[in-house]
Amino acid sequence: MTTVFARPKLQVFGVSTPFVVRKISLSDLGNALRLGWEDFNAIPTHAIVLCVIYPVLGLVLFRLVIGYSVLPLLFPLAAGFTLIGPFAALGLYELSRRRERGEEAAAWDAMQVLRAPSFGAMLELGVLLLVLFGVWIGAANAIYVATFGHAPAASIPDFATRVLTTPEGWSLIIVGCGVGFLFAVVALCVSVVSFPLMLDRHATAIDAIRTSLRAVRENPVPMAAWGLVVAALLAIGSLPFFVGLAVVLPVLGHATWHLYRKVVEPDPNPPEEQPRPPIGHRYAADFPASLFPWSRER
Repeated sequence: MTTVFARPKLQVFGVSTPFVVRKISLSDLGNALRLGWEDFNAIPTHAIVLCVIYPVLGLVLFRLVIGYSVLPLLFPLAAGFTLIGPFAALGLYELSRRRERGEEAAAWDAMQVLRAPSFGAMLELGVLLLVLFGVWIGAANAIYVATFGHAPAASIPDFATRVLTTPEGWSLIIVGCGVGFLFAVVALCVSVVSFPLMLDRHATAIDAIRTSLRAVRENPVPMAAWGLVVAALLAIGSLPFFVGLAVVLPVLGHATWHLYRKVVEPDPNPPEEQPRPPIGHRYAADFPASLFPWSRER
């Protein structure tokens, strides 16, 4: 059961933030996952369309890695996508937000996030996560070179043998996983509620990051458990050949929205939003303009 962290203003690094953070329990994580699953069941086609790029990208990545003899970076690349996942799930947050308000969520509604007043701030934080992803890949490559040198693996069996049956391989696994864990912790701390907060409350990137850090600080055990749940589900979804991510990613995206709702106190005076205009009838002559409904809203 959630309880409100009783402070009228939050002080993070000496600067006040207007968002109140609640204390949550482990049961709230299960509830967020359940609500995320319900959202996925309600709009499965939309979620799969939004996330189908991940399995495709995984398969393409697998082929490129083999073709260009950079096999040692396959796992770091696949694992590193979790660093930019919170930004990639923006459309899912929008679908959950609309469903929460009792609106009918259509596939293209996810694209409305591009018109959010705080999209610029979301893009800024997304670039930060992308830079973090790049640094992680560079670190993973440096660890491999320091362990095995610049000689590339000849094949998948050769690479697996070197990694799993030699002392150098076990050293690579331990050091690589340890460094990767640090990158994952940083990404979790700065983004666990940042993107939903910017979408919902139009917060700046700085305020969103500060609120996210506060949420982790006030809920260390639940947030650590959430990170483990995300990592475990992503690992399961990556098998076989990343296809399971088509289900795991949308569920986690929707669940992240509901986790945000539990962690951050809602706005006591939310701004009134204009009702959405009715869709009306569509005719064959409207094609292909009907595929881009937002182009008519001018």
